[in-house]
Amino acid sequence: MQTRLAPLVFPLLCLGVGTFTLAANSRTRTIALANQPVTVQELKCEYMADPLGIDTLRPRLSWKLISNQRGERQTAYQVLVATSEAKLKRNKGDLWDSRRILSDQTSQVVYVGKPMQSRLSCYWKVRVWDKDGNPSDYSAPARWEMGLLNKSDWHGQWIGYTPPTTNTEKPISLNGAYWIWYPEGDPTTSVPIEERFFRRQITLPNNNKIKSARLRIAADNLATIFVNGEEVGQSHDSWTKIEVFDVASHLKPGANLLAVRVKNEGTAAGLAARLEVSFESGDPTITLTDKNWKTSKSISDGWQTDTTYNDAAWVDAKEVTKVGGKPWGQVPDTRTAPPAPLLRHTFAVQGRLKRARAYICGLGYFELHLNGQKVGDHMLDPGYTRYDRRDLYVTYDVTPYLQAGSNAVGIILGTGPYDDNVPAAWDFEKAPWRDRPKALMELRLEYENGRVTTLTTDNTWKASTGPITFDNIYAGENYDARLEKSGWDTPRYNDAGWETARLVAAPKGILAAEQMPPIKVGQILKPAKLSEPKPGVFLYDMGQNFAGLPQLSVEGTAGTKVVMACGEKLHKDGTLEQGNIAGFVKGHDPSMQFQTDIYTLKGTGREVWSPHFTYHGFQYVEVTGFPGKPTLDNLRGLVMHSAMQPVGHFECSNPLLNAIQHNTIWSYLSNFQGIPTDCPHREKNGWTGDAQLAAEQGMYNFDSAANYVKWLNDLKDEQQPGGALPGIVPTGGWGYQWGNGPAWDSAYPLICWYLYQYYGDTRIFQVHYEHLRRYVDYLTSRAQDGIVSIGLGDWVPPGPTAPVAVTDTGYYYRDALIVAQAASLLGNGADARKYTQLAASIKRAFNAKFFDPKTSSYADGSQTALSCALYQGLVEPQNKEAVLKNLVAAVDKHDGHIFTGILGAKYVMNTLLENGRPDVAYTIATQKTAPGWGNWIERGATTLWEDWGGGSSLNHIMFGDISAWFYKALAGINGDPAAPGFNHFFIKPQVLGDLTWARGEYDSIHGKIVSDWKLQDGQFKLDVTVPVNTTAMVVIPGTDATKIMESSLPLQQASGVKLLRTDNNSTTLAVSSGTYHFTVPFVRVTQSRSARVMK
Repeated sequence: MQTRLAPLVFPLLCLGVGTFTLAANSRTRTIALANQPVTVQELKCEYMADPLGIDTLRPRLSWKLISNQRGERQTAYQVLVATSEAKLKRNKGDLWDSRRILSDQTSQVVYVGKPMQSRLSCYWKVRVWDKDGNPSDYSAPARWEMGLLNKSDWHGQWIGYTPPTTNTEKPISLNGAYWIWYPEGDPTTSVPIEERFFRRQITLPNNNKIKSARLRIAADNLATIFVNGEEVGQSHDSWTKIEVFDVASHLKPGANLLAVRVKNEGTAAGLAARLEVSFESGDPTITLTDKNWKTSKSISDGWQTDTTYNDAAWVDAKEVTKVGGKPWGQVPDTRTAPPAPLLRHTFAVQGRLKRARAYICGLGYFELHLNGQKVGDHMLDPGYTRYDRRDLYVTYDVTPYLQAGSNAVGIILGTGPYDDNVPAAWDFEKAPWRDRPKALMELRLEYENGRVTTLTTDNTWKASTGPITFDNIYAGENYDARLEKSGWDTPRYNDAGWETARLVAAPKGILAAEQMPPIKVGQILKPAKLSEPKPGVFLYDMGQNFAGLPQLSVEGTAGTKVVMACGEKLHKDGTLEQGNIAGFVKGHDPSMQFQTDIYTLKGTGREVWSPHFTYHGFQYVEVTGFPGKPTLDNLRGLVMHSAMQPVGHFECSNPLLNAIQHNTIWSYLSNFQGIPTDCPHREKNGWTGDAQLAAEQGMYNFDSAANYVKWLNDLKDEQQPGGALPGIVPTGGWGYQWGNGPAWDSAYPLICWYLYQYYGDTRIFQVHYEHLRRYVDYLTSRAQDGIVSIGLGDWVPPGPTAPVAVTDTGYYYRDALIVAQAASLLGNGADARKYTQLAASIKRAFNAKFFDPKTSSYADGSQTALSCALYQGLVEPQNKEAVLKNLVAAVDKHDGHIFTGILGAKYVMNTLLENGRPDVAYTIATQKTAPGWGNWIERGATTLWEDWGGGSSLNHIMFGDISAWFYKALAGINGDPAAPGFNHFFIKPQVLGDLTWARGEYDSIHGKIVSDWKLQDGQFKLDVTVPVNTTAMVVIPGTDATKIMESSLPLQQASGVKLLRTDNNSTTLAVSSGTYHFTVPFVRVTQSRSARVMK
């Protein structure tokens, strides 16, 4: 049954943007305006409106032109940049007066005025000359402001606070255990780089049922653990933290065997463990590593399985030192992270302020408070980076928060990814940057009389803890409102009992400006349903899967603890199921909280709370401990994502496709929290494969350029000297040698290329070219006879995976071409020739390896293999028609369904469109049975899923390119690769299947493009808007141009339109800027199943 979806509304996602609505069957028509001169609007600097605190020394400027006169274009421009609004008003550009520049450029205009300086305010405006040489009025003024450009601009010191532990949760410890090793050499310094084996028999009572059994273990370096012969897990370098394994299901009454294989990888070596088995009654049984363990250099069959194994030749383990001793020290207890620090300082404002700025970096996350108010509406500041290489600071205009006389500033610090204290699959708890939260701030006050004062972080600040007793990006947040320090961020608060903030070591990364839209709350959801599946267990259904937080409203007695667990699936009994998303975290310790927030009431009336330093992916919230019976009004959902402006809108007459578009947008926003992620719950990682597959639809739907520019810097920071890239970015070291390969790594060259194509951004190649070239050279070093095969390949197909070498080599070829084209753009002819030749050699190797000339098929003949060859441009021209025919047959083989993983899903849809068979792609897109996007809708999905069957995550973006296909195929909006930034583009809507209308809007960097068509009374009606200063090629169905009308006039009388050709049952027109209304008689033509190639 198809799900009925509410309209998607994102109010005030970013400054200057109103409500963005996607509602099925809602259509608008263009209304003609009276003739007006060209106007200049939407001024941006580095892709942002009025950015504050940037550090780009030569920022790029852009603007859009508005006119309802056809054929309007810019012939020249003049930019004025001034140090004050008053000077700008007098048309005095004391920083830069470009004078009149003969150019049609309206974006990527590089500032070339006086050198930028720290904290400099730049006020600017633009005027242009139109096609007739007439000047426009100047635009409304815009501004940008520089941040701190030099290390010497920072005068403060890094501060933090780690109080004596007050965590009341049961700690994970190895108390009483010894580090043990085989008796040889000195295990604290150096022993052979070899494996050693350890055994310990334990006997459990026969008459007492096991309640729980936790094995806590630390090893230097790699340990493989067995219980009664079954491998229960591995632990790598866990001397940096304790690994926990649930072994209850592996134990039995009577004799049991615990066995461990440990490999030393250099320097010190050791094993420490504590097994605690609890029973339904009586005391637990505790087994510790000590001299009672047996150890050996060699093994024989049965050593880890048989309790009767003869280990007479084994020797007693050597007790190296008690846990806590050198060289390992105290192994971190991941469950006893200190509460979130509060930092405060008071200061005076003496005189009339002109402006005040706070420049602040707080790691992992921070909130800035002034005089009792949180500053700004950002969430999870600053953006996530590779902290030992780059740390972002945020600039706030704090002028409105200050008052004459006494003031107080406060900072709350959260752990974030910087101090990830929960062990998980990606080893962030071992990250080289990991440290306790810390902050650095410059608070600069500029007075009207010219005086300047600065307050910085130092050891005069006071520190304490507050109500946030635990926070973690995966686990959630615990908040005890009884511990609130009322008024702590106000000047009158008595902080006599607070300690002095500690001076701490600075992070190793360079400080850089957070030059992208921040994470914000974009929408507040009211629950759709509330149930009580078990007594005292209340289940809220938000009606939509999303990323964000629950917001609790509650009233009760002090000390009442309300637990909110978040997830996206339910058990059959209606309770919350987290199993599909919790494994990578809870697999290390099943008792670890996951996506769970705990609020303890202070008991002073109505209390409203949401977490500060975490976020979750969820549709359901399971609430326990609530005082009384909650109602729908006791919970809200705060939808969080990077606050990117919506620039795209697609809808059509098919509700199923509208629902897929709805789900794609929700998944994309769920998975953009400062970085593009795979999922908002289980991993929250910047998986590169997911990012590259979602990037084009992300650029059609949102102004995402600044966010991608930032993430590309993260990729640059992560690249190893030899060129290798990790599968997740940022990473603490995990993922360079696991699972990624070119299908993932190619996010780097591909997203650079997309920024060039969608935004006309060439600086992206100036910044990243050497790194892109290094990556292609790395692939060349890994190639065997021009073929690359690394990683996962076409992830999560419903059947066999296409050969990895096919998809990998396809990306290798594409990457080489991108580097060649980038080199050409940068004027590097030698490299352009080199990588063009490399691409040609890869193409020859690919066809020699995978193409069968007898069958005109590639590799296994799968949809993925065939479409990969076509999509990546690897098929020789003479073979295209036959290969396309095979692809159509491969779709027919699966009854018109997609039968690929994430890579093939992008290839197939785009290949069929680009090669004249969009009808086949439409059949795929509209299938309601599995596998397919439509089947997800039929099964109640409100976001995109990780796999076609729905067994894993229900909020992944990696299948999201279908939204880009909607724009390209059904709305027909396609950029021209030869004119990047949609300076010239194509409008070629496909009238497919049962569609009777479709509308696409794309607010490009030059302005809004509209393609709006419908079938009505035997007519095909197409409304097109071409932005000022751009041109388009419009393709109309039918070959009789005499029957085409434009705004009720015959085509030959229409201004701004030129007939180019008629072929392939269509008429192609060249169109200048303006709004057009085309009409032509239409008879639907059914495409035959035989393949043909578009000429």
